[in-house]
Amino acid sequence: MNDEVETTVDEAESSAGGSARPAAGGSAKAVVASSALSDRFGRWWKHRYTFTGTAVGLVFLWLSLTPSLLPRGPLFQSLVSGGSGAIGYMIGVFAVWLVRFMRSQDSSPAAPQRAWWALIGVGAVGTVGMILFFDAWQTRLRDMMSVEYLRFVDYLEIGVLSIVILYLFVELGKGVRTLVRWLSGRLTSVCPSRVAAVVAVGLVIVVGVGVVNGVIVRGAMDAMNTAFSKVNREGGNDRPAPTSEHRSGGPGSQVEWSSLGKQGRVFVSNAQTVEHLSAFNGAPAVEPIRAYAGLGSADSDDPNRYTVIAEKAAQELVRTGGLQRKVIAVAATTGTGWVNEAEAGALEYMYNGDTAIVSMQYSFLPSWLSFLVDKQNALEAGQALFEAVDRKVKALPEGARPKLVVFGESLGSFGGEAPFLSPNNILARTDGALFSGPTFNNEMWVQMTRQRDAGTPEWLPVYQQGANIRFAARAEDLATPAAPWNGPRVVYLQHASDPIGRWKPELAFSKPDWLREKRGVDVLSSVSWIPIVTFLQVSADMAVAVNVPDGHGHSYVKAAADAWAAILEPPGWTAEKTARLRPMLNSQTGYNEAPAG
Repeated sequence: MNDEVETTVDEAESSAGGSARPAAGGSAKAVVASSALSDRFGRWWKHRYTFTGTAVGLVFLWLSLTPSLLPRGPLFQSLVSGGSGAIGYMIGVFAVWLVRFMRSQDSSPAAPQRAWWALIGVGAVGTVGMILFFDAWQTRLRDMMSVEYLRFVDYLEIGVLSIVILYLFVELGKGVRTLVRWLSGRLTSVCPSRVAAVVAVGLVIVVGVGVVNGVIVRGAMDAMNTAFSKVNREGGNDRPAPTSEHRSGGPGSQVEWSSLGKQGRVFVSNAQTVEHLSAFNGAPAVEPIRAYAGLGSADSDDPNRYTVIAEKAAQELVRTGGLQRKVIAVAATTGTGWVNEAEAGALEYMYNGDTAIVSMQYSFLPSWLSFLVDKQNALEAGQALFEAVDRKVKALPEGARPKLVVFGESLGSFGGEAPFLSPNNILARTDGALFSGPTFNNEMWVQMTRQRDAGTPEWLPVYQQGANIRFAARAEDLATPAAPWNGPRVVYLQHASDPIGRWKPELAFSKPDWLREKRGVDVLSSVSWIPIVTFLQVSADMAVAVNVPDGHGHSYVKAAADAWAAILEPPGWTAEKTARLRPMLNSQTGYNEAPAG
């Protein structure tokens, strides 16, 4: 026991005249010791943490519990709340320092004891209130999206982990502050104290950025490149090379099976079987063609690498007889070369296998990481692939050309737009397109959304009265507006709750139209715009965008059947077939079960 506590206990005993019975004396010691420890903890807290920083951090922690687009698990919510509280603490400390600096003061007066007690009281009541509010809107959101409720133990986990994460972040910040003070103290011998402080801050920032960029980021990127390239080489090796000449990597193929990469091997292997197609359509099917070229098809040092890969994919299309099919579909991929099997498989069912789908890989990084470092590559690959295939199609006599369509999801929609300079250009050069989950950087999508017809919402716009291009969150939206829908037809599938399309830098300081207007069908009415906070909330939602059921967030599966049926109107295809196909589709394997005829 420390000396202070011991002294306090001795004084208590002395005041009792030393005549107390042992049991009573032990009880008095315990009470006094507890009081002393509590007092010491309070002094320790006030010594280490500022009043303003604590208050602002508490407010930011509350704000992290305000309504957002998607439900979150306990671990992720802990990261959000802990990080938000740490940001608030940093802002509070910086604000006090800035005021003190501007007033040329070396210190600020300590907050009185009653202010701390008031903060504790308000903090306790406010935190309980925000937790109840968080539970209420999370429950409504989970009901809306058919997601399991959070359990009581989940809330305990959020509380404990949030405090731990908050503490770690704040201590890290305090460590940086200590370093700045140490440097400033060393520099005061050669320059005025205020100049020394500015120079110290500058040095820490420069060195910090240098270390992050030169060591941490570079090291992390090298590690991720190594890890993901290994996954790209080895993943999917449980799938044997095709025995059909209608598949890349099969007999007569100009590309090796191993060169396709993990997602390329998955894509080629997942082509619908003749048996499935024949059973579904009640007629003999044709074996679908899937042509693909991976990163292993070209030298990594070749400046025209994507052009070479695209040309090999186009040659595979020709070799497999794809130019003689009714429909050729150019599939723009995400970072790893992934293609949404629901969109690919739906096409094969609608044309009973008389299709050829061609695609290529341009990266082995996950989509989110590829978007940060490979965005330009996505554009180049998307353009190179379409141009290579388009040349092959245009070389055919005009009356013998198959339908040419384009599709892609997320970063694939971003690359899929790349060959086209404007909406009119895509209508002139294709027979239709399906883009799902467009990103905030899809230039053509952003342009049409901004130029939408007056009175239509940002989350579900109408462009030029829906003459050729339509936007849909649900299948029934394809019939809106009631005006004639001419061909070629283009569909953008987008959910109001998809943060990938809702996010943009301006969200931090400018209220978007989708929060000025009536909320989208799967967005809570309680979601509102708070400067900076909404930007951070939507940024956090991006990390869990695919962890929700189909029809919400960044998950696009079943509506692919309705979209392709509307875009191409396949001969003999019916609404009844669309209804039968819809529940069978899966974004990973193309179908969930063997279809019944």
